[in-house]
Amino acid sequence: MATWIWILIVIVALIAGTALGFYLARKYMMDYLEKNPPINEDVLRMMMMQMGQKPSQKKINQMMSMMNKNMKDVKK
Repeated sequence: MATWIWILIVIVALIAGTALGFYLARKYMMDYLEKNPPINEDVLRMMMMQMGQKPSQKKINQMMSMMNKNMKDVKK
């Protein structure tokens, strides 16, 4: 085969591999973050205490529900 065909095959394979790798890495990270959220109630409570606020359970529940709603909106 001609050299230009091999060059074309290599370029197409690199582009396809990059696109597939990006898609799989993104899907893996989205699933991981859904199963293991980076912010939970304890972290939120600590952040509020560091900002000088007294965290009530009601306020923490409101913030957690708001964050969960935002995550679902971003996912769509």
